[in-house]
Amino acid sequence: MSRKNSLSAHHLKGSPEMGATKDSFGQVVESQENQRIESKVAGRPYDRGLSETEGLNLPAFVVERNKLFDELKKKYDAEVLEKTHPVINVELDLGLDGDGKPRPAMPVAAKAWESTPGSFLKHVDKSISNDVVIAKVDGKELWDLDRPLESNCRVSYLPFTSTEGRNVFWHSSAHVLGEAAECQYQCLLSHGPPVEQGFFYDMAIADGQVVKESDWPLLESKASKFFKEKQPFQRLHVSIEDLRKMFSYSKYKMYYIENLLPPEGSTVYKCGSLVDLCLGPHIQNTAKIKTFHIMKSSSCYFRGDKNDDSLQRIYGVAFPDKKQMVEHKKLLEEAAKRDHRKIGVDQDLFFFNEISPGSVFLLPHGTRIFNALQKLLRAQYQMRGYQEVQSPNMYDSDLWKRSGHWQHYSDDMFVLDVEKRQWALKPMNCPGHCVMFKHRERSYRELPLRMADFGVLHRNEASGALNGLARVRKFQQDDAHIFCTEDQITQEIEGLFDFLKHVYGLFGFPFRLKLSTRPEKYLGKIETWDVAETKLKDALDAFTASGGGQWELNEGDGAFYGPKIDITISDALRRDWQCATIQLDFQLPQNFELEYMTADAPSKSKGGAQSEEPTDSEATSANILRLPGPGRARPVMVHRAIVGSFERYIAILTEHFAGKWPFWLSPRQVLIIPVMPTVNDYVEEVQSLLRAQKMHVDSDVSGNTMQKKIRTGQLQQYNFIFVVGAQEKASRSVNIRNRDDQETQSKGELVPLEEAIAKLKGLRKERRLVNAI
Repeated sequence: MSRKNSLSAHHLKGSPEMGATKDSFGQVVESQENQRIESKVAGRPYDRGLSETEGLNLPAFVVERNKLFDELKKKYDAEVLEKTHPVINVELDLGLDGDGKPRPAMPVAAKAWESTPGSFLKHVDKSISNDVVIAKVDGKELWDLDRPLESNCRVSYLPFTSTEGRNVFWHSSAHVLGEAAECQYQCLLSHGPPVEQGFFYDMAIADGQVVKESDWPLLESKASKFFKEKQPFQRLHVSIEDLRKMFSYSKYKMYYIENLLPPEGSTVYKCGSLVDLCLGPHIQNTAKIKTFHIMKSSSCYFRGDKNDDSLQRIYGVAFPDKKQMVEHKKLLEEAAKRDHRKIGVDQDLFFFNEISPGSVFLLPHGTRIFNALQKLLRAQYQMRGYQEVQSPNMYDSDLWKRSGHWQHYSDDMFVLDVEKRQWALKPMNCPGHCVMFKHRERSYRELPLRMADFGVLHRNEASGALNGLARVRKFQQDDAHIFCTEDQITQEIEGLFDFLKHVYGLFGFPFRLKLSTRPEKYLGKIETWDVAETKLKDALDAFTASGGGQWELNEGDGAFYGPKIDITISDALRRDWQCATIQLDFQLPQNFELEYMTADAPSKSKGGAQSEEPTDSEATSANILRLPGPGRARPVMVHRAIVGSFERYIAILTEHFAGKWPFWLSPRQVLIIPVMPTVNDYVEEVQSLLRAQKMHVDSDVSGNTMQKKIRTGQLQQYNFIFVVGAQEKASRSVNIRNRDDQETQSKGELVPLEEAIAKLKGLRKERRLVNAI
């Protein structure tokens, strides 16, 4: 670290005549000569930010910010040196071997405040170490590879191919983009997170300047230079007071500091010329990034609020291997072809209109898909002991206050004032289901009570977040809540795993399970949480033992009211989607004072005196929660969804199948085409017979040529095209063209009509993925 020098940066700036200029924000911009002098006097490496040949300068706020960082970092490093560095016990968890078996833990010599996870990689086989992006301590906290360990721990390593590793890599890449943008535009950065397909950075550029596509190569060139410079990511915890000094130039950073950070301050990271407010963690240095590409740029609003500042957003993607970039671009090309918004229009499935933003108009063919999904789930509900219910769309705000949603979720609800009462459209079904459970006496004999609801939900999503069917304001989901005893939790979770396996198997979706445990801020007793987590782990272990695959532990990320299992599916393009969730909830049954009579419940006395208890309204107004009396107990509530939002699931399926729907789900199953008009009566007869079997059948008796009719049917992705002529009419047969079988695209053997209908019924009943009869 550099030594502190009495000659301050302020004295080195000089006047504009000495080479300093002002940027568009009115900030003084340092000449590179002045920066070199300052660096030399301060005794630290010259951090140029831009290549000298490019002739771009860093604004004064960058120089002042970085100077303060260096001073604080020097002080912190000195404090670490003064600490005692006792020997600590560290074990390396090197994951699974090639056969899928756990590698033995590797003990390593280590000292607190000195040894880093990165320093142990020299002991690890290169086949593992070369792919490491970030470390994880005790299976809980992601940890920078160059951050010293502080106590006894178990260290594991995550590659880019892991979700957490990829997010860290892309987050670090976003910082490099921020560095390049700050140098290019002398802009004020807002934030730059990783996202599903890369990362972005938001920024305010002076004078309303926008990022043009012609700017992208310049930014990519700068980023490439930063990679070659092997810029380290340096972590530093900074007090709130010093953060205010460090980022006083930026209203955006100050908003985060004043509104989102704890009183004790937070961390910042430096790479190259960028110092940014950030929780981290990050990769070791920029050399890990081998390829970087800007995908698009657009306008956005600060905090997503249309009433706030308009910013520029730059999206990018980066990889540790150039081959991965090539594969990614191919994936994006294929994803563009499969975009559900495009296919939805092409196949006449749905549309949106500004008269109701975020609410889909589901057309007849789209509704057929929706109904087929609902039919599948209803059939499973009947087999698995669910009871379907319907609940109101709108509730008095008192319900949401009692459930706790008003305090945490009201900004995302549509609120109405009607007849001097405050109401809200429901964004979820759980409070209403609690009301339904409580409306009469319940016995342990009724449990588990599985309550399913396909009701309409509304959530006030920001307009900028709306994205076709994938993110909407009005939706329906396969929502269900299971009320059960603690002893029934394991069997119910195992039943849900079987449910998941069946439904996802029909679509060809592999899935992964992740258990999220008690967070720092939680409700209830630790003992109750421990019991619940143990039961979930037992169910997960049983699922793994039965061939269901390994599950992941995500410690500390459970909901405040109970642990949860998140289920992630993977589509045909290997993209991950979270649809299903299983959550244990001890809080809502308590908030609503739900009870059931246990097997030990005393019989009701005849004519005996009844103890007076406060009414529900009295208890609520006094904030009193009654404990269950003798012979009574609280149920556990399990929130669960399998496909989640139908709208979102249809978007996923559209892209997964690329619009080539399996027969049982298809909105266009059969198209009948006559060879000549004289067989139109036979076409109508065949169509009537198939429709009698509740199949989606159309015919084309227009004046177009037969080849054009066939081509139109192929483009509309009919599963089968029946071509009929005089021979087919005479023999009561059909000539079948299979959408997915090129060998059937010319005239083949005639299939008796009754046989064809029977095969189609079998294909639909079995819900097979392969389009073949």
